[in-house]
This record gives sequence, C-alpha cells and structure tokens, in this order.
Amino acid sequence: MSLAVNTDIDVKGIVEKVLEAYPEKSRKRRQKHINVLEAEAKDCGVKSNIKSIPGVMTIRGCAYAGSKGVVWGPIKDMIHISHGPVGCGYYSWSGRRNYYIGDTGVDAFGTMHFTTDFQEKDIVFGGDKKLHKAIEEINELFPLANGISVQSECPIGLIGDDIEAVSRAKAAEIGKPVIPARCEGFRGVSQSLGHHIANDVIRDWVFEKTEPKAEFVSTPYDVTVIGDYNIGGDAWASRILLEEIGLRVIAQWSGDGTLAELENTPKAKVNLIHCYRSMNYIARHMEEKYNIPWMEYNFFGPSQIAASLRKIAALFDHTIQEKAEAVIAKYQPMVDAVIAKYQPRLEGKKVMLYVGGLRPRHVADAYTDLGMEIVGTGYEFAHNDDYQRTTHYVKEGTLIYDDVTAYELEKFVEEIRPDLVGSGIKEKYVFQKMGLPFRQLHSWDYSGPYHGYDGFAIFARDMDMAISNPVWGLQKAPW
Repeated sequence: MSLAVNTDIDVKGIVEKVLEAYPEKSRKRRQKHINVLEAEAKDCGVKSNIKSIPGVMTIRGCAYAGSKGVVWGPIKDMIHISHGPVGCGYYSWSGRRNYYIGDTGVDAFGTMHFTTDFQEKDIVFGGDKKLHKAIEEINELFPLANGISVQSECPIGLIGDDIEAVSRAKAAEIGKPVIPARCEGFRGVSQSLGHHIANDVIRDWVFEKTEPKAEFVSTPYDVTVIGDYNIGGDAWASRILLEEIGLRVIAQWSGDGTLAELENTPKAKVNLIHCYRSMNYIARHMEEKYNIPWMEYNFFGPSQIAASLRKIAALFDHTIQEKAEAVIAKYQPMVDAVIAKYQPRLEGKKVMLYVGGLRPRHVADAYTDLGMEIVGTGYEFAHNDDYQRTTHYVKEGTLIYDDVTAYELEKFVEEIRPDLVGSGIKEKYVFQKMGLPFRQLHSWDYSGPYHGYDGFAIFARDMDMAISNPVWGLQKAPW
C-alpha cells in the first residue's frame, strides 16, 4: 500500500464529528459503515450489504432498478416490459446512456419504454390478462424484436401475479422467448439483489431454455465482455483494445448486446468482467457448469489498461501476448501527451467519490495517473468482496464509506474540502451549489467513453474542464 494521504487532516475526528448528529442507536449502526483505511489492511473495515436505516436519506436503488436498469434494459433487440404502475418504468426510461447500434423501434429498443400501466383495478383483480395483452400487442407492432422480458415492480409480488406462467404461455404462442424477472423493488437490500436475480434469470431462462439461432464457429480466442453497459460508448472502446490484441469478442453484456450474444456466451474461452458486482454470479455459474474461466479487468487509466491487457493476454498464447505489448507501446505516446498536458494542472488535486458497483475503485488509478489523490471513496450497494478489492486501489488514510447518507456525504465534503467530487445525479447540484467542481460518474455527465486509451484522453479533459472552470471563482461557498 502506498504512503498515507490526508496527513494534514484528522479524518477519524471528522467521522466522529459528523456522526454526533445522530441519535445513539443510529450512530452506532452508521459507525460500522464508515472507516479510515489503515496500512496493510486486507479489507476496508466497513459493514456492507445491510439494509439502510429507515428515515435516513440513502442514495441506493431497488431490485427492479438492478434488473431492468442495469442487466436487462441495455439488451437492445429485446423489448423489456415494466410490469406494474407507470412510475417505476418512467423513472427507468432512457435514464442511462447505454449506446447501441440499430434502428430504434425497428430492430433496437433501448431508448423506448413499455409498461402495463397498472391502475387500481389491476391491483384488485390482478394484471395477468393485461400482461397477456401487452405481449400480444408488442409482438404485432414490433415483429423484429427477438424476445421480451417482463420486469416486475413491487405490486406484482404483493398481489401474486404469476408472470412465469404468462411468460411460458406467450412464448409458446408467439414463438419467441418471453423471460420473467421477478425483481420487485422491495426485495433485498438494494439494486444489488436485482443484479443477482437478473443473472439467475439468464441462467434459467436463456441458457437452459433457448438455443442459438445460427451455427456457431468457435475459435481459440473467443472472449466475452461482461458487466460493461456501454455508457457513452465504453464497451466499444474496450472492444477495440481486445480485438487489437487478437481476441474475438463474441458477446457484450449488456450494453449494445443482443439475445443471441447471451445465448452464445457459454461457448467463450474466457469471460472478462468489468463490473464485478453486477455480473460475478453468472460468471461463477459458467465456470462451474461450462468450465469457462473468468477474470475481472479494469480499462480505466493507462496503468490499469496495461496491467489488464497483460493479465488477459497471459491466459492465451505468445501471439496474443506479443500483440498486447505492441498495443500498449502503440498508445504510449498518446498517453504521454495526455499526461503532459493535464498533469501540471491536476497534480495534487484531491477527489472524493461515491458511486455504484465498480467505479469507486476502478477509476482510482485513472486519477492517480494524472497525479490526483483519492481522499474518500465508497459504494452504494457493494458487498464485502468489493471492499476487499478496493484496498488494492486506495491508500492508507483514505476515508471509506458504505451506503453513505446524503447528510454524511455533504458534511464529509465540507470538512475535507476536496477539489473534485465524483458521484451521481442526485448529488451533483448539491455540491455545485457549494462551489465545488463535480463530475457525474454514473453516466459520465453526457460525455464519454472513459474506458480505454481514447477514453482516458476524454476523462482527463473532463476532469480538467471541471476543476479549472473559472465559474467556481465567481461563487461564494457556504464556508
């Protein structure tokens, strides 16, 4: 672990000061979720994947958000029905920048929204008939859709709609997969359970119940990109590098992905996972059932890109390994130019992060490559193994927070006063009004991609643009 950060700030004292605002019982509970990383720690020393305290403003999402918004929603050639009231579906409609290639409304449906629009009578009498009708209408209106998923909202679990029976019946009727995801929002602790449910649905309703539509010709270099949702084109940037070193990407999960790619995944030689939290479940299943190894990789920032390319290439022959070295060398002049341009402006700048599944740790070295320091980081819905992985990326003295409340995050930022905050849209305007530069790290603030070498150049530009913007000198911060 590198030298300590925050040596001029009593971070533990700040934590105690912030938690003093809570009643004793709540304070004791929240203390378990906040820590300051110690030297040679094997984990971050925080409790995770525990229900949020009622009445405290959490920034988490729900199981429906994890299944529909993350795993299934970006599959572009399927139509995903939000089964329940319109509100949940409306909130998740085109909310993430999952780029895709295709004609929207013809053979791709990523930015469209379909809902059964539950009313009071549907709660009383059930929504099975409405779901039957919705699937029939979709099949008639959009004949090029290759399948349909049913994403259940909270009322479905409460009233007991049998979406599995409806899905089986309609699949037989229309001759296409109809896949039920029982991801009612109230289930579990956070959106993380929605990821797990969606993974299990792929296992049970895609791998077990469908067959690839065309003959698949295997090669020794077949890999998948799993857990990349193509925010701003990230998966495309990653795919470019993997193909440059000689690998063939046979499936993307799930940004710009298709049902056929899901079906072909068990034929891969290696599964490459970018977002470990959302997709490790299905990767472990494929390792057990199909003997497909999996590996987590990180394409944020040149140091991690090079390390990941070498780690991936080591799974293959010398041809791939030599190509990997050639690709790293090819992009090094560009990396040097980007760092030479932006590091003098960003050197020593302090960053606090609070994001979802992988970015609180994965983007850390991209900042470090630019000479910046991560002084605080944490996850909305991480598990213990995510925090164990985080110790490889951050330094002693870093403030770690799990499921941090809106109050805590604001107070931590007030006390530590970083030069940049990276979090989500709900936090963005709070910190900008505090006079702090902010970047939206869920969907790249309408920019991107940030993966790969080209993405690093965009990332560096965006961080500099945020921090160096003269508007902050025109604002008077509350302190």
